[in-house]
Amino acid sequence: MGANQKLRHRTVWLLIIILALGFGAVISRLAYLQLVKGDDLQKKAVEQQLVDTTISAKRGTIYDTKGKVLAQSASVWRVVMAPATFENDEQREYVAKNLAEILDLDEAELLEDTKENTYYVSVKRKIESEEKDKILKLMNDIEEKYEISGVISLLDDYKRYYPYNELGSSVIGFTGSDDQGLSGVEVQYDDYLSGTPGRLVTSRSAVSTKAAFEYNQNIDAVDGDSLILTIDETIQSIVEKYMAQGIVDNDVYNRGVCIVMDVNTGEILAMASVNGFDLNDPFTLSQEEKERMKTVDSEYLIKNGYTEDPSKLSDEEYKKLEKHAKNEQESSALSKMWRNKAISDTYYPGSVFKMVTLSMALEENLVNEDSRFSCSGAYKLYEKNIHCHNTAGHGTETYQEALWNSCNPAFIQIGQLVGEEKFWDYYQAFGFSEKTGIDLPGESDDIFFSEDGSLGPVDLAVASFGQNFSITPIQMITAASAVANGGNLVQPHVVKQILDSKGNVVKTIPNDTKRQVISTDVSKEMREILEQNAITGSGKAGYVAGYRIAGKTGTSEKLNDSNGDGVDDYIASYCGFAPADNPKIAALVFFDTPLGGSYYGSAVSAPVFANIMSEVLPYLEVAAQYTDDELANIDTTAGSYTGMSVKDATKAANSDGFNVTVKGEGDKVLAQVPVTGTTVPVDGTIVLYTDENSSSEKVTVPDLVGYSVSDANYIASYSGLNISVSGSASSSDSVSVAQSIKEGEQVSPGTVITITFTSGSTIND
Repeated sequence: MGANQKLRHRTVWLLIIILALGFGAVISRLAYLQLVKGDDLQKKAVEQQLVDTTISAKRGTIYDTKGKVLAQSASVWRVVMAPATFENDEQREYVAKNLAEILDLDEAELLEDTKENTYYVSVKRKIESEEKDKILKLMNDIEEKYEISGVISLLDDYKRYYPYNELGSSVIGFTGSDDQGLSGVEVQYDDYLSGTPGRLVTSRSAVSTKAAFEYNQNIDAVDGDSLILTIDETIQSIVEKYMAQGIVDNDVYNRGVCIVMDVNTGEILAMASVNGFDLNDPFTLSQEEKERMKTVDSEYLIKNGYTEDPSKLSDEEYKKLEKHAKNEQESSALSKMWRNKAISDTYYPGSVFKMVTLSMALEENLVNEDSRFSCSGAYKLYEKNIHCHNTAGHGTETYQEALWNSCNPAFIQIGQLVGEEKFWDYYQAFGFSEKTGIDLPGESDDIFFSEDGSLGPVDLAVASFGQNFSITPIQMITAASAVANGGNLVQPHVVKQILDSKGNVVKTIPNDTKRQVISTDVSKEMREILEQNAITGSGKAGYVAGYRIAGKTGTSEKLNDSNGDGVDDYIASYCGFAPADNPKIAALVFFDTPLGGSYYGSAVSAPVFANIMSEVLPYLEVAAQYTDDELANIDTTAGSYTGMSVKDATKAANSDGFNVTVKGEGDKVLAQVPVTGTTVPVDGTIVLYTDENSSSEKVTVPDLVGYSVSDANYIASYSGLNISVSGSASSSDSVSVAQSIKEGEQVSPGTVITITFTSGSTIND
């Protein structure tokens, strides 16, 4: 065999070996890709060829107990873009420029988005009709100008709206950018409200909007369920109106709380943490919270532990730390603004708790008509004097008088009769040792003296009148409802029913009773004692003419100086129910750190309680039963006199029981004050305006606090104003303690000012 032939043989074998190795590697790789990686590669291929778009579900509506809409989702749209459909930079620049202009977005960032090799980029969510119409026009312009379609799309989306803005904000709560619940019932019932999103899966190729195969699958979204709350929008509005005024009148530093509960069912008719926040703009701090934010400077950074020496930081480091401190402070302020104080804050209940202590003693037959308690102005225990608000002392008292006088020394003695063990047993039975389980997020536990309920003598002494242990407002009103309703501890709740998207009832929340705490006989006696307390005792500033009110004041001292003024802080409260003989509702009014002229519950909270009840009870159609003295001060409703001649209007107003003052030179009534439907006392004055100039006249509101009914009425009349009487005005020693419009304000002649009265011998507690 020649050399050439040998060379050819070697070449052939070399080629065979190379081919064998090459094909072997390819076959091995194919086998690996097919057998080992096949499933993953197939999945990735499908993902590259299919676009999976989420279709938003419509969130359920939230209604009040009468069917008024408190929260609802309305149709908006999501703008999406398919950058892979662009053919050149001119198209990209055109779309970026116009989208930025319509949607108020950054043009440079949008231009970068147009360069992505994808068929789905979310541009902006929750655009409304005006922007949607402009986008539709832009889509049409792009198709006409460049003969391409599918560059921009509009997908259905939803936006949450709250028709009443701040109303019930801490109860209703709000949603986030993805429509998820973040607070209140919005988060508590999020699984029901949110529904199930749908999906739209479509085929796409790598280079065009149409794939070699067609695929389109649409899975419809399932809309969320709706809620019917126990909250009554009318009662909630009444509560928030008077609570907001109470905060202004008493210069309240740390907000206020009011809960109105059906004592027999546990349904919450109103719950307010005032001042609230705008549910349609929950991430913007209220002006009040902004004013309280501290200035972030070097001193602030050192004091709050951000740095030991700001001078050692570079400018960049200092600015970064300063920004971080401001963000943390704002986040803390937002959390405080959103916080539902009615269930999340604990407080010393103070003398309101005396209704519970006395119920314990009565249930255990530890006090009777022969029981007597002494008060010299203080009670000495282990060399420590525990004072009464009446430093001169109440002398000898019955247990009823002890409550009417709100006497701490007497209640120390009643607490000693109950004893440490029984006190803890009843404390648990009334529900204070556990969360109520209300269907709202963020409920706090109580803070007792010890986990096992053990008490020392001093602990028992102060606990008997509601000091040195902390409970939540919702626990207190639930216990008070048990005192009122025959002794049953009910389950508080804010949701009544859950409905599907077609209005069918999915679930009804039951009105549960947990247990009976005291007997019906003890409950009946407590109702009578507390009713008398609202007539002549420490709770009389909460009395409402014509209605059988039962109630108790509370003034508790706080351990911390929350506003930093170096003076002890207090919580002023009033808890009561009505009608006393057959209770329907209970209400707790609570103001945290009043800095005005008084911090006592009788002066701060009781008048607000009375004002709330004076509107809520008639709204609930509770029949009024007036005494003869009260009948003299009953208000009547102003008729409609506008549009009538002066002669006819005067005759009609006189016939309705009013005096008339005419302003202006015209012959026809153009306006009237008070307006039609306003409650005005009999013999009050209606002012009729007959020309435009006369309607601009104003009068100055005088100081109407500290007077008898007749004197206050005289002063108001002299200024051309009307008064409406609230509270206890039938006694000979009744004195005004609050007015609805502040002294010095300018108002129209004839304006009605509501004045709250109480007996002159008001007990400060």
